[in-house]
Amino acid sequence: MKKSQKIFAAAAAGAVVLTAGATAFANAGPAPASAAPLAAPAAVPAAVPATDIQPVPESVVSQNRISVGASAKAVGAALAKCQADKLPFVTVALVDRFGTVQAILRGDNAAEHTIESAKQKAYTAAAFGAPTSELAKRITGNGPSIADLPGTLYLPGGVPLKVNGVSVAGIGVGGAPNGKLDEACAVAGAEAIAGTAK
Repeated sequence: MKKSQKIFAAAAAGAVVLTAGATAFANAGPAPASAAPLAAPAAVPAAVPATDIQPVPESVVSQNRISVGASAKAVGAALAKCQADKLPFVTVALVDRFGTVQAILRGDNAAEHTIESAKQKAYTAAAFGAPTSELAKRITGNGPSIADLPGTLYLPGGVPLKVNGVSVAGIGVGGAPNGKLDEACAVAGAEAIAGTAK
């Protein structure tokens, strides 16, 4: 390499170093002002105290629920009845009167739609305090009816569970080829825990 080429190469390398240094300095941004005071932390608001409501009848409603053990027993008995009737492809659900599932048992080969069917029948029976087979008779097909309520199903197979005459839950069965067969299984589940609901 000639002397002039060596000088040019060295100058170019120096320029790269200078450019890199200038870029690093520019990216670093301004130096923090050492005299700037730190902001004081925001005041933490005082916690809102919980209100202790006295459990008196004027303020608090007591509710009965089916225990987990009784729920499991009921859905097991209902499915056992269906299996004995050669209907292993059903689903059994037990819900509280607000439709919250307490227990559910899906039989062998039960299709997915049977899950919703069982839950909706159970909820319908619990909410209205009557078997879904009876509620179905109230639907005339003329204008709006209870059948338009979301989450309800007016096919036989839902039975209410009552404590002291008040509906607290429902058991529903879905998947049998005839709603009366679903209902027979639901009744068997309800009867399995009759007198034991707490």
